[in-house]
Amino acid sequence: MDKRYYGQFGGQFVAESLMNTLNELEDAFEEAMADPSFIEEYNYYLTEYVGRPSPLYLARRMSEKYGVKIYLKREDLNHTGAHKINNVIGQILLARRMGKKNVIAETGAGQHGVATATGAALFDMPCKVFMGSEDIERQSPNVLRMRLLGTEVVSVDSGSNTLKDATNEAIRWWAKTAEDTFYIIGSAVGPYPYPKMVKEFQRVIGKESRDRHLELEGRLPDKVIACVGGGSNSIGMFADFLEDEDVELIGVEAAGKGIDTGEHASAMALGAPGILHGMKSYLLQDDEGNIQLAHSISAGLDYPGVGPEHAYLRDTKRVRYEAIRDDEAMDAFMEICRLEGIIPAIESAHALAQIPKEAKGMTKDQSILVCLSGRGDKDIDTVTGYLEGKGYKN
Repeated sequence: MDKRYYGQFGGQFVAESLMNTLNELEDAFEEAMADPSFIEEYNYYLTEYVGRPSPLYLARRMSEKYGVKIYLKREDLNHTGAHKINNVIGQILLARRMGKKNVIAETGAGQHGVATATGAALFDMPCKVFMGSEDIERQSPNVLRMRLLGTEVVSVDSGSNTLKDATNEAIRWWAKTAEDTFYIIGSAVGPYPYPKMVKEFQRVIGKESRDRHLELEGRLPDKVIACVGGGSNSIGMFADFLEDEDVELIGVEAAGKGIDTGEHASAMALGAPGILHGMKSYLLQDDEGNIQLAHSISAGLDYPGVGPEHAYLRDTKRVRYEAIRDDEAMDAFMEICRLEGIIPAIESAHALAQIPKEAKGMTKDQSILVCLSGRGDKDIDTVTGYLEGKGYKN
């Protein structure tokens, strides 16, 4: 089986000029992951800079309400406020190892952009982050953070002015500058080896969760839930549970205003296999193969595709994929604020909204483990607009 593929998904659908770059990247990545000094340095920054391990928190009031133990993997407590920094530290250390002078990234919700800007400042590397103009408007706090950290934020005004278009521009820039520029992709998407790299650098989420749940409960969780846009927090969360057949894995996409409305980001529910951003995966597209606009109240889930390993896990039925509407996510957002004193990212609220559906029929001795992928201070403007009925509301 071709290592670049997950079943029929994955691959390297890029311009010929980037093939050598991808081959060099793969070789450097494999060498680094086999080098104890690289792993030691990576783990040093995860511990001393990012603040890992992140806690596994028993949400007592939510558990009481739904009649099942609900554990939250607190990626929101990482430095920069989300899981994205785990992957950025790994990739930027790899960039330094390869002798690259500059880094670039794409971002939707801005968390990957902030994480990349943070890593670039830490290691003194010039950085550009490509971001859709609509996302710049709805994620202004993160735009300010990136600029404070010394990063140039490049506004992308094409297509839907969101993550897909920012990724397009980042790839174009990379194709012109690959000799001295490293592209830090933020999700489990793109041409091989990026999906594998992101999974390995995010695997720490699932490993810590599995180990800690065993410590606390003496057993594995019954269900594990994570939100899915491109799919980095979820592939990291699922990675160390894939061989545990008794653990049910659930990925939650954005249903936007409803998957029957045409305004959604549910590539798994209504997408078809196609090519985008150097990979073959499930995509939202019309009968002619043109990529359709995605919609979600969450900038980080507003993507018309999904990582190729997720597509494979869907087809093999190892992971069940569900979709949550904007209004359901916002109800879950408000609930965890009031019950647990936690303001989550709207992305994470999609995973939280799946809890009531999964808890039915479960007992108080069983457990649901949810990846709380990020915190919600970046989303305050969106939440305000939603509550005032001014924007992004059904």
